[in-house]
Amino acid sequence: MNNWIFDGKDMPTAGGAAITWHDHRFFDITHNGVVFHGEIVQDQSENRELTIKINHRVFQVKRKGELDEIIASLGFDKPKIRKLKELAAPMPGRVTSIHIELGQAIQPGDPILSLEAMKMENVLKAEGIGIVSAINIQQGDVVEKGSVLVSFE
Repeated sequence: MNNWIFDGKDMPTAGGAAITWHDHRFFDITHNGVVFHGEIVQDQSENRELTIKINHRVFQVKRKGELDEIIASLGFDKPKIRKLKELAAPMPGRVTSIHIELGQAIQPGDPILSLEAMKMENVLKAEGIGIVSAINIQQGDVVEKGSVLVSFE
């Protein structure tokens, strides 16, 4: 029995399917008499990872190794999430909109505010987690680079 990670989920597998290769990129999988057409979209064999397309659906597949078990048992497979303290203006500009409110919990990637600089609107997104404790600006304010715009607890 092999262990695979299929679209981020552990999948123990045993036999039951046959693969027929047409060339280095295209293949067919036959399972219970049904044929599925496949293609290798991206090959990262050095990391034991493949991106494959089967019947027009894309999947990430990774073969688990012995080292993966050790890394997981030590907790090193979990991404580090930073705790936010404050958001400073990365450039001078004008605040065009604020997407948060006091007390709101913020997750990585959440939009915080929009800042117009050099006639371009930039959405500033959270790079960590936190709870909004202070909003030091209002819509329409002009801010300098480095100004603390939002504080988090």
